[in-house]
Amino acid sequence: MNNVINTSLVRLDVDFGATATEVINNLASVVHSAGRAGSAEALAADALEREAKSGTGVPGGVAIPHCRSESVETATLAFARLSRPVDFSGPDGDANIVFLIAAPAGGGKEHLKILSKLARNLVKKDFIDALNTARTEEEIVELVDAVLNPAPKETAPVRESVATEASTSITRIVAVTACPTGIAHTYMAADALKQHADGRDDVDLHVETQGSSAVTPLDPAIIEAADAVIFATDVGVKDRERFAGKPVIESGVKRAINEPAVMIDEAITAARNPNARRVSGAKTATTPGEETGAQLGWGKRIQQAVMTGVSYMVPFVAAGGLLLALGFLFGGYDMANGWSAIATNHSLTNLPGNTVEVDGEMMEFARSGFLLYLGAVLFATGQGAMGFIVAALSGYTAYALAGRPGIAPGFVGGAISVAIGAGFIGGLVTGILAGLIAAWIGSWKVPRVVQSLMPVVIIPLLTSLVVGLVMYLLLGRPLAWIMTSLQDWLGSMSGSSAVVLGIILGLMMCFDLGGPVNKAAYLFATAGLSTGDEASLQIMATVMAAGMVPPIAMSLATILRARLFTPAEQENGKSSWLLGLAFISEGAIPFAAADPLRVIPSMMLGGATTGAISMALGVGSRAPHGGIFVIWAIEPWWGWLIALIAGTAVSTIAVVALKQFWPNKAVEAAAAAAATQTGAPGSTPATA
Repeated sequence: MNNVINTSLVRLDVDFGATATEVINNLASVVHSAGRAGSAEALAADALEREAKSGTGVPGGVAIPHCRSESVETATLAFARLSRPVDFSGPDGDANIVFLIAAPAGGGKEHLKILSKLARNLVKKDFIDALNTARTEEEIVELVDAVLNPAPKETAPVRESVATEASTSITRIVAVTACPTGIAHTYMAADALKQHADGRDDVDLHVETQGSSAVTPLDPAIIEAADAVIFATDVGVKDRERFAGKPVIESGVKRAINEPAVMIDEAITAARNPNARRVSGAKTATTPGEETGAQLGWGKRIQQAVMTGVSYMVPFVAAGGLLLALGFLFGGYDMANGWSAIATNHSLTNLPGNTVEVDGEMMEFARSGFLLYLGAVLFATGQGAMGFIVAALSGYTAYALAGRPGIAPGFVGGAISVAIGAGFIGGLVTGILAGLIAAWIGSWKVPRVVQSLMPVVIIPLLTSLVVGLVMYLLLGRPLAWIMTSLQDWLGSMSGSSAVVLGIILGLMMCFDLGGPVNKAAYLFATAGLSTGDEASLQIMATVMAAGMVPPIAMSLATILRARLFTPAEQENGKSSWLLGLAFISEGAIPFAAADPLRVIPSMMLGGATTGAISMALGVGSRAPHGGIFVIWAIEPWWGWLIALIAGTAVSTIAVVALKQFWPNKAVEAAAAAAATQTGAPGSTPATA
């Protein structure tokens, strides 16, 4: 990093303007004047685009705007000590010390190393004080150069090799990121960790994303060589026993997005601490539930376990629900009255007519022949998939708490819940119960001769026995009564009560965009889908329409008022509408993460509007997913579109209004960058 900074790149006690945009423009001009940038305007635009994503202010009255730019050929660091401090969105107020890091477009690694080394020293009060009291440009250059290119310490010959080894030592970290849906947060957390690690010389990080696409497990050799583990998950980690014995740092997935540097530093500290918490158990026998207990409280464990159960249940719901909807599409809605007889008593060589014998009685159907038979087969297959949703919810909730020994008793508990009419409420209870009991039995100290039988025989047997007895003798009837009462209440809804429920569901769907609250509403909707009763279908339509509002509304807002959004948000808006049409609420996450105070309330307002209108119009959906692409399974389709359009319009107007009358400083910086690029009046940087 030699020659990154020199006296021509330093300005002391200057007035570079009242805004971050003006300061960056002036520093870009300094870099250009020093012969380090081909265009001051292009460099400023790149730096402002980065600044628009998030402010670069750091504690101590310091700001570190930075970027990669085509106008720069050599990594460069410009410095300004301001006579008039400026707001860079720092945690402790305005900044009077500003570093501009400019790197070539292909030199991301280099500029991240500069940023990393600066950041580590900016937490040192002595360094900040020295920057504030330096009297000449030469002093600033010496101070910064000492940080970027530290001189080797003089040590005795015996210690020299040790010091060299320590200075070049690298902490090897492996990480796992996972969220309930595995669509957005999983990969955002992984990227945040990797981007920070790439800018450091003392870390070698490998991340395994356990997302919705296929999981590519970390190489066992990499895990074996790791010094520490980071688990940034909101659900149970798959095959956690691979990491047994490693020092571990564990948190929810959002912390890795917001604080990647802190988590990596904590992992480094844990790797060097012989008393650090570790992933417990042996690699050959440890279960996911055993490890989790050593790191998290029971409340968090149960929450993660339920989210795991929901994430495994969703594919059954999606596949089964869509097959049911396709069955209605081909066979007609009256096919539901005799689908079993049609599918089992007929074949391609014995197609049904309009009249079919069902339970000893002859029934007439609107359709006949191949379409009726195909519809019945699709419907039967969908019913088979839907029959597993409670068992899957229960089984995989238990798995998240106790590992593989919890799966069988969890599925047994789910099957019992269906048999006694306890439904998804029973599935939640049996999943948690089976997981806790299996984890407890797994903690028993047993003779070595019995250990091999524990996970495959003893734990499943005893846990299934206890769960069965508890459900049949104690909890089954009360839970069945609760489920029946809930269904009766839903069936009796009409008028204002239905509208209120629609508002609540709409608010939940738009609150955390794929998080626990969103998933709770979706679980509530899908629970009664297989029954086919009118109230359950209306709830499903409401939840799906409300969940589509945020991505579509944000896309529309970026088109109508582009200047209110950063360039990155404008780019996201080009694709989020398609995610919204497909009922993928996570398409709005980048907008909510960047500006939650304006975006989330606006989306909730639109979601509540959609929910209220959908329930008021009695819209029902026989498909649990798919958005606009399953509109043929929605009745009345026009009512559903009205609800969706109205909610989208409300959210769009609300978010535009909030951003218009409550401006975002990051967006102002991005707008200035755009003006600079187009050569708008007033965009020329001031000279130093």
